[in-house]
Parts: sequence; C-alpha cells; structure tokens
Amino acid sequence: MAKKGSVFICQSCAYRSPKWLGRCPECGEWSTFLEEARPQAQPGSGAGALGRRRAEAAEVTLLGEVAEEGVSRFPSGLELVDRVLGGGIVDSASTLLAGEPGIGKSTLLLQIGRSLAKAGAPVLYATAEESPRQLRLRAERLGGGGVDLMVAGETKLEPLLAAVEASRPRVLLVDSVQALRSADLDGPPGSVGQVRHCADRLTELCRERRIALFLVGHVTKEGAIAGPKSLEHLVDTVLTFEGEGAGEYRVLRAQKNRFGPTGEVAMFEMRDTGLAEVLDPSRVLLALRRDHRPGSSVLASLHGARPLLVEVQALVHETSFPSPRRMAVGLDANRVTLLVAVLERFGELSLAGHDLFLNVVGGLAIKEPAADLAVAAAVLSAARERALPAGAAFFGEVGLLGEIRPVARTEARLREVAALGFDRAFVPRLEKSRPPEGLALVEVEDLADLGRRLL
Repeated sequence: MAKKGSVFICQSCAYRSPKWLGRCPECGEWSTFLEEARPQAQPGSGAGALGRRRAEAAEVTLLGEVAEEGVSRFPSGLELVDRVLGGGIVDSASTLLAGEPGIGKSTLLLQIGRSLAKAGAPVLYATAEESPRQLRLRAERLGGGGVDLMVAGETKLEPLLAAVEASRPRVLLVDSVQALRSADLDGPPGSVGQVRHCADRLTELCRERRIALFLVGHVTKEGAIAGPKSLEHLVDTVLTFEGEGAGEYRVLRAQKNRFGPTGEVAMFEMRDTGLAEVLDPSRVLLALRRDHRPGSSVLASLHGARPLLVEVQALVHETSFPSPRRMAVGLDANRVTLLVAVLERFGELSLAGHDLFLNVVGGLAIKEPAADLAVAAAVLSAARERALPAGAAFFGEVGLLGEIRPVARTEARLREVAALGFDRAFVPRLEKSRPPEGLALVEVEDLADLGRRLL
C-alpha cells in the first residue's frame, strides 16, 4: 500500500493506484508504477469545503456576442519558425518542442533566444540539463557567445519560478521540462507527476505575466512525446523536430497550434555553426540527383500542407542468402513489404532471388501512401537496369490489386513539380485536373500500365 499522502502512478499513462502494481491495467505496460506524493491541498479547497459554500455560477454568453480580441505576435528572428508558428510568437502562449536526443532541439532553442535577445527582447534561458558554462560553449561554437541572453542553471522548479518573477522576461526557454523537479512532490524528475506539475506551474505563471513559454520535451523510443498525455493538452502549440540524427536535414512541423494552422513545415540544415534555414528544400534535396542512373525516381510528397520533391533510390541485387533482404530507410518497412508483393503479382516482376534496398535521400521520413508510385517506379527501374524518363515525377497510392489510387492535394503537388522544371508527372487517373503550363500528365491505371509506359 502507498504511504499516507502518496499514490502510485503509471509513468506511461498516468493511471493512479493506491498500491503498487506489476502491470498497469490501463495501458498494459509492466513495471511502470512509481510512488509519488499527492500535492497538498490548500485550506478550504476540499470537497467538504465546496459543499459548505455555494459555488458562484459561471458567466454564460452567446458565441456571437463574445468580444473579439486580436492575437499579439512578435517575430522569433527565424523566418521558418515564424511560419510554422502561424506568423510569429504569441504573447503568453506556451509551446512544446519535442524531438529525439541529438536532433538539435537545444540548438534551435538557443538560436531563437539569441535572435530575440539581439532584437532587444528580454529572454531567460533556463537550462536544467546543461550547466551555464556548457551553454556558453555551445553559443560560442555557434558564433554568438557575447549575446545579452539571461541564463539560469536550475533543476528545481520553485527557484526557477522566483527567478522568472524577478527578471520578468518576455520569453522563457526551458530545456527541458523532464529535468525539472518540484519540492511539492516526492517523485523523481521526469516522472508523470513531476512533468505535469512543473508544466502546469510554468504555463500558469507565464499566462499571468504574459510571457511566451518554450518547453523542450523528450520523446520515447516509440517516437511519442514522453510524459503524460495531458502535457500536450496543457500547452497551446506542439512542435516536433524530426530527421535522422546522422543526416544533415531536419524538419520542424506543428502537430497542434491554437493560434494558427498545423499544416506548415520548415526544413533546416545542420551545420557546424548551427541550424541554417532551407528556404527552397525541393531544389536543395534534388541538387545532386543523377537522373540518368537506374533506380532513381522523384516523389512529389506532402509534408503537412507544403509540397516537397524528394529523391527515392532503389537498389536490386542478386542475393547469396536463402531469404532475400528487404531494407528501407525513410519509408515504412511494412508498406515496402506489401508493395513488393503487389509488384511481383501484378507488375510482372520477380524479386524472390534479389535483395532490395530503398532510401529517401536527405534523411527525411515519408509516411504517406502517395509515395507508393515513386517507390514502384524506382524498383522497376533498378530491377530492369533502365533509367526512368528524365524530367519525370511520380505520386500515387498503390492498392492490393495493383491499381493506382488518387491522393490528396494533387494541384499543390503538380505546381511544385512544374516550378522545379519537370515536364511530366506520372499520376493516378484524375478528374477535372488542370496541369500547370508546360507540364504533361501521364495517367496510370495500374502497375502493369506503369511498366509499359516506363520501360
């Protein structure tokens, strides 16, 4: 049983239990319960106190009579970050920046802080994972060690809140919320109770003082944001920073935004001097492509609401093992296996005695089914050792019966294809579609039709 005034909480889903359990009955995870102290209730705030006094009725009004209030924004100093946020940083808004270790979250946060401080805005950087000395070394490596940026190296919540009250910054950067610990709870830093409590206190203070808050969050090995799900509901904006750790490109996207759209994405290039904004990502990703080599196709993908052209490469090699290998980087491995089976059945292609390797150039992760047609074209080209037509782009979903299905945002994809100088696009059969000037559409019905038109 838990001690008096404490409770056992599952670190995966925040399920509460009065005693320790080996397996969580809510999420099914094993050995995830930790004992944490209950926050002390304020005098007169219990259920009995509520029952002894009459609650005041909440104000009710018609939606059309609610007073309009404009959103106050200011630039972050990074054009692409402002675009993802919906036009800039919102006063008193809270933003959660999540990503894998080493992806560049702290670097991006430091660059935002430097840009704001250089513009004259008071910024407080609360570093709970690094010491202020380590943060200065990082800033010097990025070429801006002398910027007037306030720093607080603190892992305890209460002294940090006092420092915010004393310095009154316009922007508060916290790296990271999983490293903070409050004296009100007995749980270790990063536990469900600590993360939820610290985030709640920080957002409450920043909302009262009209301070823009940025929280850095960790992700689990499954790719989900660590901590309770209520953390994502608590903040106004959730940004994810994605990309291969060894690759040079990063993608910033908004999963949630109460003050703007969630469709915008931004691409950055990791350099020795920090993250550089990539204003024309399609042209950069295709700069080194050799279109005369077999196994290379161009995919018109969609990242959020932004079309992006990327290169898909395929390598088909005769195997020396009893079971051929199927490896994919940047693509869903299960979908690749499905696509290979459909190609063998309906594409008149035999891959039983060959290894297949697939790669999306630039370290990007493509999850949409619109990549099927480009992957199939690259595999056909590699298997038959014949290059695809120059100036051709591909997008479309492949069904289990070999048919090519339409995908979303066709017009936006075609505009991006035409803008980069491509003269033809292999697409599913479309209705009422007007291609941009200079771009020819090649409508494909199924994989057999694709093979006849390509090779």
